[in-house]
Amino acid sequence: MIEIKAHSIKPYCEVAVPGSKSYTHRYLIASALSDGECRIGNALRSEDTLLTLQALRQMGVEIDDASSDQIVVAGSGGRLFPQSEEVFLGNSGTSMRLLTAVAALCQGKITLTGTDRMGERPIQDLIDALQQLGVRIRSVNQNGCPPVVIEAGTLRGGSVSINCRISSQYLSALLLIAPCTELGLNIAVSEGPVSKPYVDMTIDAMKKFGVSVQREDYERFEVAGRQPYRSGDYTVEADGSQAGYFWAAAAVCGTRIKVNGMTLNSCQGDVKFTELLQSIGCRFEPEPDGIVVSGGRLKAVDVDMGDMPDLVPTLAVVAAFAEGTTTIRNVSHLRAKESDRLAAVANELVKMGVDARCRADELIVTGGKPRGTEIETYGDHRIAMSFAVAGLMSPGTIIRDENCVEKSFPNFWEVFDGLYL
Repeated sequence: MIEIKAHSIKPYCEVAVPGSKSYTHRYLIASALSDGECRIGNALRSEDTLLTLQALRQMGVEIDDASSDQIVVAGSGGRLFPQSEEVFLGNSGTSMRLLTAVAALCQGKITLTGTDRMGERPIQDLIDALQQLGVRIRSVNQNGCPPVVIEAGTLRGGSVSINCRISSQYLSALLLIAPCTELGLNIAVSEGPVSKPYVDMTIDAMKKFGVSVQREDYERFEVAGRQPYRSGDYTVEADGSQAGYFWAAAAVCGTRIKVNGMTLNSCQGDVKFTELLQSIGCRFEPEPDGIVVSGGRLKAVDVDMGDMPDLVPTLAVVAAFAEGTTTIRNVSHLRAKESDRLAAVANELVKMGVDARCRADELIVTGGKPRGTEIETYGDHRIAMSFAVAGLMSPGTIIRDENCVEKSFPNFWEVFDGLYL
C-alpha cells in the first residue's frame, strides 16, 4: 500500500504519459497480420499489452521486444499456426476480445483463458457473430464468458450481424480480421456500439497500415478481403486515458498541469476530457507539444460518458470536489470491467465521506470535502489511479494494492511523484 502526500503540489508542471494502451494492442495485431517486418515505436509495455504480445507469439508470430525503443514484429500475412493449445490472457478484456477473433485465423485448435474475473466478463455476442461466419467456437463453461475454445480452419468471410451494446471491442475484433479473409466482411451492428471512439481508433489503425474500410456511421462496415496490412515503421501516440489523471489533478488541486504529446486531433475519445473539465470550471490550452489544464472553481455536471468509459472513475473523483450533484449517465457497461467500476467508485467515495450512489446505468456524486481513508482498489488499475488524485487534497489517503497499475501504466507512481514540490 502507498500513502498519498496531500497539499504539496507544484503550481505548474509537465508530465509525460506512456503510449496508448488501445493503440498498442491494435498495432501489435495489425503488425502480426502484416505482409512483412513492422517496427513499433513508443509501444506501451504493460501487463495487458504484454499479454497480447505473448499470445501472438503463441499463435506463431515472431516478435523481438528486446529493445526498449521499439518492438519488431515479423508479419504472418494473416496465416497463424498455434504453438500451444492454451493461451492465458489474465484479466485483459481487450486482449481476450480482440484475440478471440484473431484466433479464428489460426490453423488448428486454441483455447483462450484468463483469471477468475475474466471468467465473468461477457463475450457471447462476439461468439455469436463468429459462429455466423462458420467459426467453430464455444464458451467452455457455457455461460457466454471465457474461457473460449476456437477450432479454426479457413475463415472465408461474408455478412455478419453483431450486437455491441456491451462492448465496442466485439466490432473492433471483427474489423481487424476482416482484411485477412477471402471474401472480406460486411458487418451490420444490431445494437450499440458503446464507446464509439474506440471503433474510430481501430479504423484509424487499420488505415495507417494501408487497409481500406467503408462505413455508414456506426451501423454498417464493409472491409474487402485479401487486403494486406502494410509492413513498415509505426509510432504509438500518447495515452489519453492516462493523461486524464493528471488533468484531473490540476482540476482538484487548482494548479496547471501539461501532459506532453497530447493533441486534440487524436481519435482517442478521452482527449475530450479536457472539454468536459472546461464545463466543470477548468480551462484547457492546446499547445504544439501537449495540452495544459488549469484548475478553477468546480461545479457539477450532468454528462453522458458512454464514449469515455475509462475516465468515469476519474470524473467521479473530480465531482467529489465540485459544488453540487454530478450525474454520470450511460455507463452500465462499466460493471463488466476489471471490477464493477460503478459499485467500486461509489463504495470508495462513501468511505471518503462523499455522497455517492450508483444505479443500473448511472453514477451520482454530490461534491463535498473528501477525507482520507484506505482505498480498496479491487485489483483495478483505474480505481487506484483515480483515487490517487483524490488523495492529493485528502490527507491520510492510502491506496491498497498499488501495483495493480502495472496493468496499463507501470511507471504511474514515478510520474505521479513528479507533481510534488
